Amino acid sequence: MSQPIVGVFALQGDVREHLQLLQSQGARALAVRRPAELDQCDGLVLPGGESTTMAKLARTFDLFDPIRKRLDDGMPALGTCAGMILLADRILDGIVGQETFGGLDVTVRRNAFGRQVDSFEGPIAYEGLDEPVHAVFIRAPWVEEIGEGVEVLARVADGAAAGRIVAVRHEHLMATSFHPEVGGDARVHRQFLDLIEQS
Repeated sequence: MSQPIVGVFALQGDVREHLQLLQSQGARALAVRRPAELDQCDGLVLPGGESTTMAKLARTFDLFDPIRKRLDDGMPALGTCAGMILLADRILDGIVGQETFGGLDVTVRRNAFGRQVDSFEGPIAYEGLDEPVHAVFIRAPWVEEIGEGVEVLARVADGAAAGRIVAVRHEHLMATSFHPEVGGDARVHRQFLDLIEQS
């Protein structure tokens, strides 16, 4: 695949930075707001934002079921922050009736690191990368438990959240608690593009 077309869910959330990073890595990046745009994609990024709002908007714009079907059919996806919640099969501290696209056999705790004022950033050791990733956590979730076959890519090293899982991969799905697109480090997106090419 010479130039994959990678969609970014664009109804709400942190869209522009993902589009720019993907383009910088040689992908054709496409803002996805309708099923016809999703149909063109080789992979999909679910960005940071507000997970309940994103799911509701996906329903309103008739994108929810098409995204779920593409994920079930094996389309690669990268979820960051709220996107991690949307890929998770199970949520703790969600709101009543909160929906996810699912597919990733993990339990995610919503807003696990606290409120907006508890946001922070710092280096995180990341599997497969020589140097730590500069990770930006904004009202971030973390992974409470993983299913069989889910690979842990990163954990918090120290502080009150030491040992908490903040990045995972399973088959065609990747997810991070943090915002790699805000930190300006393209290596997580590069890993995702490699995953698309392998698929």
